Amino acid sequence: MKKLHSRDAEETREAGRRLGSTLTAGDVIALRGPLGAGKTVFTQGVAESLGIKEPVTSPTFTLISEYYGKMPMYHMDLYRLGTPEEFAWLGVEEMMDGEGVSLVEWSEKAGDELPDRTIRVDIRINSDGGRTIAISRPDGEAA
Repeated sequence: MKKLHSRDAEETREAGRRLGSTLTAGDVIALRGPLGAGKTVFTQGVAESLGIKEPVTSPTFTLISEYYGKMPMYHMDLYRLGTPEEFAWLGVEEMMDGEGVSLVEWSEKAGDELPDRTIRVDIRINSDGGRTIAISRPDGEAA
């Protein structure tokens, strides 16, 4: 597990850029953290590293947004889902196993539906207003 400390949104975005530069097709990133922790800001950094030019916003009401750069990026927001079964009903297996990368905000709502290869990103808000970003890969490699 790799832990990073972020003092502001730009440092959170940079953490996303760094992880994004290591991603390959089929990678799945599970983002967890409280409301306002910076999950979407982190995702914006990943998008920048993938050469995505359009603005990345939280897809809370659409559930899934697709972006295209060096490879597709599928940005999922599960905040409004109630059960892991609802995630399975979205039919996202093709996206998660496809030619792009998938970022899943509020990933804990997916239960066991995410693949074993999922990279976990936990963002916590510190008492000083900064963030601690813990990134763990299933193989134990540094992210």
